[in-house]
Amino acid sequence: MSVPGPAPAPEVPAARAVEGDDPLDRAVWRLRSRGCWDDAAALLEPHSVHHAPSALRRAALLVERCMFTATGWAEAEDALRTAEALAGDDDERGGAACERGHLAYAATVLGVRDRADEARSALGRAAALLAPASAGRPLLDFRRGLMAEHIADSPDSARAAYRRAHAGATAHGDILLLSFTWRHLAGLALRDGELAEARHGFAESLRIREELGFLVGTAPALAALADAAPDADAERLRAEAARLFRLMGGVPTWLADHLSTASAAT
Repeated sequence: MSVPGPAPAPEVPAARAVEGDDPLDRAVWRLRSRGCWDDAAALLEPHSVHHAPSALRRAALLVERCMFTATGWAEAEDALRTAEALAGDDDERGGAACERGHLAYAATVLGVRDRADEARSALGRAAALLAPASAGRPLLDFRRGLMAEHIADSPDSARAAYRRAHAGATAHGDILLLSFTWRHLAGLALRDGELAEARHGFAESLRIREELGFLVGTAPALAALADAAPDADAERLRAEAARLFRLMGGVPTWLADHLSTASAAT
């Protein structure tokens, strides 16, 4: 299989898509997939007081909310401190460090505050703690790819990290993460002028998100595919992306500039 190669927007998945199939897991996923991070986190709150995996999962949701909405930073920090305090083994400590690195990355890339050094340090700590075969390793690789692309401006390093994340997500069955690796690898392919690869990767990302019902991530996937599509298709895709963006109440917030720029160009 040819893996293409990131999209212009700085989105990132939190933990795994659906971490189980019990009623709580399904309820958390339904809320998260519609951008209701506060409600999803509230469902986990009673379990997160003494249970490290639940605390980490709750923190990941609130960190993801920061990335999509550029709000809720204090709540995410509080949840992260709880997850860090409860972490009892290297996997849990590594997962918490990965989330802390991502929160610092989000603050930097969204222009809230430059926390790039903190992001590098936390992700490096996560890399030292998470075993190569750990289920959390593909997400860490993906986030290190984001740092390489958007902070260090090193597309070659980013591509290598995204490909590691893509292979790891495939091995662990992390389908939602695959939608992100396809999308960001496709963005790099587009940057290199490889339109066929870019269209394939963006289309795969969109297909996965639609099949999973990841509504909050569908508008960015449509807009990304539009960037590589012929003009007639691009106009239709951007119109659908704008419709979904409005339906979601203007989330993710960073997509607004991308859609307005695209509209001005058409």
